[in-house]
Amino acid sequence: MKLHDLRPADGSHTARTRVGRGIAAGKGKTAGRGTKGQKSRAGSSIPAWFEGGQTPASQRIPKLRGFKRRFRIEYAVVNVGRINEVAAAGGFGEPAANAPVAVNPDLLLAAGLLGSLRQPVKVLGQGDVDRRLFVVADAFTKSAAAKIEAAGGTAQVLEIPDQPLAALGVDTLQTDESPSQVIAEAASSAAAESDAPESGAPSEQESDAPSDPAQGSASPQAE
Repeated sequence: MKLHDLRPADGSHTARTRVGRGIAAGKGKTAGRGTKGQKSRAGSSIPAWFEGGQTPASQRIPKLRGFKRRFRIEYAVVNVGRINEVAAAGGFGEPAANAPVAVNPDLLLAAGLLGSLRQPVKVLGQGDVDRRLFVVADAFTKSAAAKIEAAGGTAQVLEIPDQPLAALGVDTLQTDESPSQVIAEAASSAAAESDAPESGAPSEQESDAPSDPAQGSASPQAE
């Protein structure tokens, strides 16, 4: 091989297309620019952000300060004063003797204090409390919890576990064991327990032994 034998790879170099050299070439007359229009003229350069004269997006977008939290929680709120009024009117039922009035989201919905149960419930502190209440909700303000507890009641927060719970009948998962390992161990232990003989049943060796002790102690001379 010599220097003049070297050639570029096939398809790496293509011939330059010459436009405007007659209609026989395929790129003559309008030279691939079409007929008339801004882009067919010489010196036409339209920036990429140009939108044809309409108000550009940079001016249409509002530029107010601040932002909305992506993971915000929207609560269905109810004031503690309204809960106390409904409880005084017997809207939550009559409690037992010396027992507080139980209030939960289902009772709040039945009493008309909530529109639906699609959102978590938060109790606000507006109003007064003059009776014992046992309120169960997803969240409480400090003033609401203080007023409920000052009247001798309880503000119970519904807690959602942050970790998955073990199924019934399965021990708590260890940090170094996967669920498949725990299931396999449980299956093997169950199989071992089923194969083990019962405590009252005789073993094979005991069943083969003669039942009469006299027969077992017979000497070979007697034969």
